[in-house]
Amino acid sequence: MATGQYLSELASELVKRGHAVTVVTGRQAYDNRQITFPARENWGGVDIHRVYSTGYRKKTKWRRAVDFGSFIVSCCLRLATLPRQDVVVALTTPPLISFVGAWRARLWRSRFCYWVMDFNPDEAIAAGYLRAGSLPARVLEAMSRFGLRQANCIVALDRFMRDLIVAKGIGAEKISVIPPWSHDDEVRFDPAGRERFRKTHGLNRKFVVMYSGNHSPVHSLNTLQRAAEKLGGNPNIIFCFVGGGGEFARIKEWAKTGKCNVLCLPYQPLGELSASLSAADVHVVVMGEAMLGLVHPCKIYNILAVGAPVLYIGPKKSHVTEILDRTSQGYPWASCVHGGVDDVVNQIRRFTEESPKGSRRVPVEVTRDFTKGGLLERMITELERSGSRASTGIRKEQILPHI
Repeated sequence: MATGQYLSELASELVKRGHAVTVVTGRQAYDNRQITFPARENWGGVDIHRVYSTGYRKKTKWRRAVDFGSFIVSCCLRLATLPRQDVVVALTTPPLISFVGAWRARLWRSRFCYWVMDFNPDEAIAAGYLRAGSLPARVLEAMSRFGLRQANCIVALDRFMRDLIVAKGIGAEKISVIPPWSHDDEVRFDPAGRERFRKTHGLNRKFVVMYSGNHSPVHSLNTLQRAAEKLGGNPNIIFCFVGGGGEFARIKEWAKTGKCNVLCLPYQPLGELSASLSAADVHVVVMGEAMLGLVHPCKIYNILAVGAPVLYIGPKKSHVTEILDRTSQGYPWASCVHGGVDDVVNQIRRFTEESPKGSRRVPVEVTRDFTKGGLLERMITELERSGSRASTGIRKEQILPHI
């Protein structure tokens, strides 16, 4: 999830409404640690403080932990020098930064809003990074519950996430379900962009199966890879993996084996997102089997915004299936479970025969509920209810795009 993008849009809108916004973030670009941004900057009225962290990236678990730890230490030092803020907003990356936000808000006697983008340490345990019941897991769980208890308002991304929070003894009355919004201003079906993108990357006359976004260990791509290998003998079908993340290097190495037709591309600029997404003949959305309610499949919103057919791989009942069930009859989508390789193969073959390759119909009966205007307005309302003064402090560990 492009959490930095959502936070930057929220911060920008708060400034437009007369709020003073301070952001504490990291100095290094998310997907290229060689890029370093200024330590201090004013971006459209947003006061940005960028702090140091190590740049080991995601090569090993301990290196990633050092990156997180170094950022948190730097963040705490910077927060100690800032003037009091009326509202503190904490996200969830790095894991349990909410603990820092909750304590800073408590010391300031400020209101605290916890924007739950994913759910740790539960996610780390489900992914096998932590052993359930271990000392680190118990400590991190206590820190997580502290942040949840201290929050004056909690924003969950879907009802499954809300239910997990309630199961931890948190009152449902202070939890609002506000999904991340689609990028209405940038993403729409773009026929000209589709043709340009396909021509640029040699995709003309190909049926393109695309997975676009973060390639994460928590969303296994093994079933899709095995299906791609089974379809490797069909030169008309190509699998396009677009994005980055912890699993992207593995996908690129797999692509070199030549077992199937694969194209790997880096994250596309926001201005090219419509063209990239429109270029696919079917988009794949993957939800890890143990990740229901722990992470949120936000890529579904932009996929529906371009009216693309959807192949979902994950738990039979999820936020994705609930959305797809609401599309009107005839909208092209299919649902498969992890390990159902033959089913995935059959569904892709069906899509090649049935899916529209020219015009697209956007399912407005669903997409109207996830527009930027509506959901950003709800998020602003939550924050304004949380504080009585016109000053809002926001923190985030990742760099904000376009700053």
